[in-house]
Amino acid sequence: MIADREKGAALLAVLLLVAVMAALAAVSMERLLLATRLAGNIAATDQARAFVSGAESLAILRIDDLAAQDDSRTTLAGNWMGTENILPLPDGGVATATVWDGANCFNLNSVVEGDGGTYTVRYPGVQQFTALMVSLDIPQGDAERIAEALGDWIDTDQRSIAGAQEDIPYQQSETPYRAANALVATPSELRAIDGMTAEYYAAVRPWVCALPEAGATPINVNTLLEREAPLLAMLAPGQLTVDQAAQAIRQRPEGGWGDVTSFWASPAVAAIEVPPEAYQQVDVRTVWFRLDLSIAYGGVDLQQSSTVDARFRPARVVAREWGRTE
Repeated sequence: MIADREKGAALLAVLLLVAVMAALAAVSMERLLLATRLAGNIAATDQARAFVSGAESLAILRIDDLAAQDDSRTTLAGNWMGTENILPLPDGGVATATVWDGANCFNLNSVVEGDGGTYTVRYPGVQQFTALMVSLDIPQGDAERIAEALGDWIDTDQRSIAGAQEDIPYQQSETPYRAANALVATPSELRAIDGMTAEYYAAVRPWVCALPEAGATPINVNTLLEREAPLLAMLAPGQLTVDQAAQAIRQRPEGGWGDVTSFWASPAVAAIEVPPEAYQQVDVRTVWFRLDLSIAYGGVDLQQSSTVDARFRPARVVAREWGRTE
């Protein structure tokens, strides 16, 4: 009887050991499969990033061609803006490149002026941002508060436009923080500005950008679309309406305006007395481009948005954002 019990205990111990080994083998196999998948994903992601880099280089060549076609003006000739260019990749992958006029937006950094890391509030920029938000049905009072807060966010002093300590509203938040006192790097920073709500941000986001320079940013009236009329109207708040701006865009000559004077002489805006700064902020040539890239390869989807400065030859990328625009 004792021998039988010992045999039973030994068998039980063996079965238990086998069960433990089987469990360990299952866990090891699962981790091996996970590691294999991760390695495959990393390899596919690295390859997709390499394709993004290659597609970006090709697109910059196209931007160089656009800038070199006519140094005096940039028009929509050739249907280059907003057209998706499809590039086939190995193993069924696809790259999509889309070029846009990168300055037909409100540059958030235009609410200040200066360089070398020292910035002061630029009031025409604050007024333009206010006018743009009002045209998007944001109440006047809220629009003024947000535009002034943006100026305070970027300027390098510690006083608000109203004279108070500019960090007060941020230090009183549930998670305290301070104003950046530097140029805005990405439009998503707007969500941190005093007075900006999720609703207001959703309304404003399609109309703004963050070019890496302060001061007035020229807007090319030869590439403006009719739906972008608020960007033109904001240059002269109270004098140039959205309807007048849209009418001017509709009246654009087929080959675009040859110079700024020709634009301001067009029937829709000829009778308007615009401020000298607004007059000069209109341009007929594009020097900033936005390049949107999308790569689908090996189960990986990558998106990149590049800001391209075409004032130089060759054009150069000055900023990149990964992921979908929020």
